[in-house]
Amino acid sequence: MNAVDFKDRVAIVTGAGGGLGRTYALELASRGAAVVVNDLGGSFDGQGSSQRMADQVVEEIRSTGGRAAANYDSVATRAGGQAIVQTALDHFGRVDVVINNAGHLRNALFEDIDDAILDSIIDVHLKGAIYVTQAAYKVMKQQGYGRVVFASSAAGAFGNPQQAAYAAAKAGLLGVMNVLSLEGREHGVLCNALLPTANSRMAAAMDPRQLEAFGAQYAAFGEQLGNAYLPEFVTPLVVYLASEACSSTHGIYSASVGHYARAFLAVNQGWTGPRQAPASADELARHFQQIHEVGDYSIPESLSDEFAIIQRNLGKQH
Repeated sequence: MNAVDFKDRVAIVTGAGGGLGRTYALELASRGAAVVVNDLGGSFDGQGSSQRMADQVVEEIRSTGGRAAANYDSVATRAGGQAIVQTALDHFGRVDVVINNAGHLRNALFEDIDDAILDSIIDVHLKGAIYVTQAAYKVMKQQGYGRVVFASSAAGAFGNPQQAAYAAAKAGLLGVMNVLSLEGREHGVLCNALLPTANSRMAAAMDPRQLEAFGAQYAAFGEQLGNAYLPEFVTPLVVYLASEACSSTHGIYSASVGHYARAFLAVNQGWTGPRQAPASADELARHFQQIHEVGDYSIPESLSDEFAIIQRNLGKQH
């Protein structure tokens, strides 16, 4: 038996008809999960739809004795999110895992982002993850168990040119994860976020100059790169985060060309100003190097935790 197994567990993977989502669905099924394979079947830029992509993954799973059901609803509506979760309940009677992977890419320079691009990206990546997870969370809360993985992006955490809309949606997922991890912990629902990097059909939406730059970085790895750019190298981390073996929650994890690491937001020691009246901009200018430099830092687990850190630092200064 695998140390990480999903016997009697039911997983929903959105956007599972190809790329990263397909590898997640296949691996979960191979470890015993019943899987709802959701995919609208559109192109990388969100155009069109086809049931064939989801059906093919379901056929792959069933051909090896696994359990799977296809779903073709869009995550971009509340009704779609509810229908995806209902598919799991109708076929398998419960929901234990949600991997919010569905997405598409429509790149543009910041000044060229119009409402069509912005709405499309926000609806699928941010609202879509909320709609599916919200419906599933209600079931998980009643069960007293659940695992949620939000597929964010290094573009949202760190930035990437021509992806302001995409980055806004992906950074928004980090905020959703931060809150739901706090609300879900007492109900046995653990939530984490993923920053994946892998070659996929979304690469077709990238600016040729960016592709050339990434190609040069890949080439710089030489033989050390191996096959680590493939989606299958992201899959093990996602599967672990979705498993009962994982006790982590409120974490952001990077999986990039075979390298796995925790990413985090932190606050440095900073500078504490006067307590009775606010510091002036001039005072902040004088202390800005202390405010800016990383040095020693803490990782707040919540807004109230940041207040506690500030209070502790005050105690050290007096």
